[in-house]
Parts: sequence; structure tokens; C-alpha cells
Amino acid sequence: MRLLESSKLSLFKFKACSLSSQVTPFGPFNSFVQKRWRKPIISAQTRLEDRTRDSNLDKLTTHLKKLDIILKLHVLMSSRKRGPFVSLQLMSRWRNLVGLNVGIGAFVHKYPHVFEVFTHPVRRNLCCRISKKMMGLIEEEADAMKQLELEVVHRVKKLLMMSVSGTLHLHALRLVRRELGLPVDFRESILGKYSKDFKLVDLEVVELISRDENLDAAEIEKWREKEFREKWLSEFETKYAFPINFPTGFEIQAGFRDKLKNWQRLPYVKPYDRKESVRIRTCGGIERYEKRVVGILHEFLSLTVEKMVEVERLAHFRRDFAMEGNVRELILKHPGIFYISTRRNSLTVFLRETYSKGCLIQSNPIYDVRRKMLDLVFLGSRNTREMPAQKEIKEFKVDGDGIMDGDWVIPMLENLENGS
Repeated sequence: MRLLESSKLSLFKFKACSLSSQVTPFGPFNSFVQKRWRKPIISAQTRLEDRTRDSNLDKLTTHLKKLDIILKLHVLMSSRKRGPFVSLQLMSRWRNLVGLNVGIGAFVHKYPHVFEVFTHPVRRNLCCRISKKMMGLIEEEADAMKQLELEVVHRVKKLLMMSVSGTLHLHALRLVRRELGLPVDFRESILGKYSKDFKLVDLEVVELISRDENLDAAEIEKWREKEFREKWLSEFETKYAFPINFPTGFEIQAGFRDKLKNWQRLPYVKPYDRKESVRIRTCGGIERYEKRVVGILHEFLSLTVEKMVEVERLAHFRRDFAMEGNVRELILKHPGIFYISTRRNSLTVFLRETYSKGCLIQSNPIYDVRRKMLDLVFLGSRNTREMPAQKEIKEFKVDGDGIMDGDWVIPMLENLENGS
């Protein structure tokens, strides 16, 4: 009897499991079956995929990445002791260093206004050098940095004033050196020269000696004052507001305008204020804290030359600026203030209010020189004569390991050109 009962129980369990494993389709005769509704997941990745694209800023990012590769190649070429001429065999080894996905011969052939390719008179191999136009623009950029030295000092001061501890790591400043308009040797030419303002605590940490009260106003305050004067808005509307410029095609959902209006009026601790601290657990503490981070990011981008920076480089300032949480997700929450471009396998954030049709509204001398460099990149292979070594460049191929060798740069080449 016990065996029969145990066998019946096992059969009953087996049938129940088989019935539960079968999925009952939804229809008119089984409408009683309830389906669980799943809430759509909203994260930084989904916001990044569903964002409204800006084609002008995306194209600008693509060309800026190409210009960055060209400048990296120039740094590697100028570091050679034998001269500014480098063989294409040696340049093929630098593909991974500069982040190049195509062959070095094809890349050099694509920009004849930037690179000059010639055949070595002795070794009869292909060599490359930076064109005179590009070298002139690189020297012009260095001269512009020297002329704007005091402005660069003020930028570094403002960054140190935004820091909670009044210190910054030199490694973080090196990562955003071009964005801030700093020279290559800024440790000696800026920090060492202005020792009354900066002090090196350790080998890699710089500290601000004293705060400058004349620099404690954020760049956004100029816009707020202009809105208050020209549009006759009340102080309640403009005191904590940000300029909003949505991209073309942005869908405004129901209730979004009211939320945006309340967020614009929400008070927050400004980037250079240290009088009060934001308590996240209080009423509206999270919103005020996030708005404080938005103010810091807005001020940081306003201090850059081209009003843009890579998102990965902002992570090196999170601890100094007390920016906790996911910075990328916070940027994507405000598409009217910031725009993230995902071109060339990197995330680049732009300050939307400063750009119009892919160009900076208020230019500066350093930006003007870099725009001239971009013009050479825009030209590509147009408006050029047929180069003598053009066919040889197309047929030039080197293995990925760089088996071929030869940096056949000799000073005799310059003498031959001068003699001719």
C-alpha cells in the first residue's frame, strides 16, 4: 500500500510539473491567465541609444579625432633624433600607439595637405614628413598659447577653486592639456613660473595658495545677467537657471515642460561656493546635488578652449570636485545642456549653447588656429596636384608586426634639397 501511495504521489507531481512547464497561449477562452507587466528599463545605456542625434557635432567629432591622430604622429616624428623625416616602414609600427585602424600608407595618402611623401635619394624607400602648412599652424598654435598665458593661469586657478580640497593631480591636468590650452611644459612654464599662486605639494599634486575673489563668478552668471536685463525676467526665474537648447527632432513628452520649469527654479550650491553642503537625504537633496554637478560640468566645459572634452577624462576629476554617481548618466539626463557624441569609439561631451551648426559661436585665437588645421583635414585629397609617389603609396603594405625596418633619415637630404 505504501508503495502504491508513493507511486501515485510521484505521478501527480510529474503531471503538475509538466503542466506548469507548458506555456498557455493568451486567447478568448483563457483570458483569466494573468501576464506580468514589465516596466521598461531606463539606464545610461538606453538613454545613450535613444538620444536625439546632432549630425553637425557628430561630424565635427569625427574630424577632430582624425586631427588628433595627425598631431600624435607629429609628436612621434618630432621626437626622432635624426630629423623630422621618418620612413613609412617605421610609421607602420605606430598604428596602435595613435589608434589608427587603417594602413599608414592609405592614411598618409588621404591627407596630402598634411603629409609630404618622397622617395629617399639613397635608400630608395618612401619617407614622410609634415607639410609646411601644417608646421606653420602648429607653431602658430604654440605662439597663441604663449600670448594667452595669463588667461590659462586663470583657468587653472578656477579649477583649483572648484576643487573641494583646493588641490588637483597633474596627471588629470595632462589629460585635458589641449582642452585647457596648456603648453606641453606647463609644469615649468605655468606652475613653476607663477609660484606665488601655485604650490607643488607632492611631485604630482598642485595646490592653490590663496583664492582669488575676482574669479569666483561662474561663466553662467553672465548669461543670467543678460537674461535678467534684456528679457525682463524676474530674479526668481534666472538666479539658478541654465540655457536650454534642444537638438532638432527632440520629442517633448507630456509634463516635461513643468518638470523643466521646476528644475530651473531649484536652488543649488554653485561651483565656487563652499558655505553650505548639500544633504542628499533631505527633501529635494538628490535633485539639488545633481544640479550642483551639472553646474560644475557646465563651468568645466566653459573653461575649455573648444567647449568639449572626453567623458572618460572627467572621471579623473570626480574625487576632487566631489562628483559622486554616474557622470555619463547625469549628462544624458540633460540633453538641452549637454550633447554626447559616440563617434570614433569614444564619448565626447559638448556644451550645446556654445555651438551653432558645428562651429563655436564665440571663437578664441587657439580655436581659430585649430579650425585652420581642420580645414586641411576637410580638404582631404582635393585641390592637389598628382604626387610623384602616389602610386607607390597605394601599393605600400607592411605586416602588422612591422617586420620591415628602416629609419633612413640623413642630414645629407637637406643639403641636396638646398643645393637643388
